Amino acid sequence: MAKNNGDAFKAKLVTKGRISGKSHSVWLRGVMYEDKIYFSRHRPDSDWFKNALVNHKVLIQYDDLEVSGKASLVTDENLAKKISELKYPGEERAKEHRVNLQVQPD
Repeated sequence: MAKNNGDAFKAKLVTKGRISGKSHSVWLRGVMYEDKIYFSRHRPDSDWFKNALVNHKVLIQYDDLEVSGKASLVTDENLAKKISELKYPGEERAKEHRVNLQVQPD
């Protein structure tokens, strides 16, 4: 993976639809931290988030690279706060509560 620890970047997350079974892709801001990639949002109500929790196998595309991995929910509040700080450095929204998805690359 070309990203460094703590880097935030634009990526396309491709999930498998939990109902349709079809590929679903969305552009998101991701964060690389300790060899994992993280995505977050305010509430767990988006299709990409729900899809990844049901069908854990995901694909991440960025910088002409494709990385496959296994997605899981972040339950550690300290880690969730750290991800927000890395995703929004120096911004007030870094203090907002978010749900986080962790992707462990294959």
